[in-house]
Amino acid sequence: MNIDEVISALQQCLPPVMRWGGAIAKRMRQYNIAVDGKSSGNANTDALTLADLTVQELIVAALRDSSPILRSCRIQGEETTGDMQKFANDSALAIAIDPIDGTKQYRDKTGNGYSIIVHLHNFRTPLYSLVFAPDMGETGTWVEVTQNRIVCGPDNPNISARATLDSLPDMTSPRANPGPGIYLIGFQHRDTQRAREVDQLNWNGQKLAGRTSDEMPGSIYPLMATGQYIGSLIHSPNIYDFPVSMHISRVRGGDAVWTHNGEPVHYKSLWMDDRAGMLRYPGIVACSEDANVIRSLCELSKNWSQKRYDD
Repeated sequence: MNIDEVISALQQCLPPVMRWGGAIAKRMRQYNIAVDGKSSGNANTDALTLADLTVQELIVAALRDSSPILRSCRIQGEETTGDMQKFANDSALAIAIDPIDGTKQYRDKTGNGYSIIVHLHNFRTPLYSLVFAPDMGETGTWVEVTQNRIVCGPDNPNISARATLDSLPDMTSPRANPGPGIYLIGFQHRDTQRAREVDQLNWNGQKLAGRTSDEMPGSIYPLMATGQYIGSLIHSPNIYDFPVSMHISRVRGGDAVWTHNGEPVHYKSLWMDDRAGMLRYPGIVACSEDANVIRSLCELSKNWSQKRYDD
């Protein structure tokens, strides 16, 4: 399969449907749309709404109907809805979908950082990523990452979504003076404790700033793309949203690595978290465009427990 052809098809298919999905999510957020369905015991993981199900249904249908080449990819949805049986069962390429990243914040109306995410990957690394955060900024915020380019900026509803993305500034080069933010999640009841430990790490003459999901002002992907955050430290990240951070970092010359051995993260050692219904990378992952940040995060966390759940 030609990767460039798949990416081109995604670049044409996804922007309008993700813009529509964002409008639906904003409208549905005005109502009580929480539903049951996950039971991992972690509030961030277990949050589920009708918007998650509706937006994924819309995206899967668009991918199904847009181009035959997209149906030759595997599809991996964070939720179980949509016509996913129409896609390949065995392919080197997979399209992963997180219809509402940050569902707890979305459901509880505690912030504007929720986003819609789709990314393409092989067994080694992300190849194309698209993020739309409908409530970040006056009209929403885009992040698009190809194999060699990063763009980020506000949506412009006066022109097509594709034209908007084509007009956004190139942010591929590492940021000149990135902020010290490090996003942390997945450590269960220890998220805040781990964030405060990150606060003690020195970097470029200042301290890093660990931030949990409740402490972060928006979506991590625009924050990393614009350089306000320099990376993340996540326990057993899922494959539907985290890889966008990995993609941004790798395009800028950084990486995402397992902290216990320093090896680059790949998609060959995933495990199914049955409590949450999610595919995850095992262990703890440090991610940054800056090699010194990665080394500091690995040194800090290399002996932390690799188990997501204690029981």
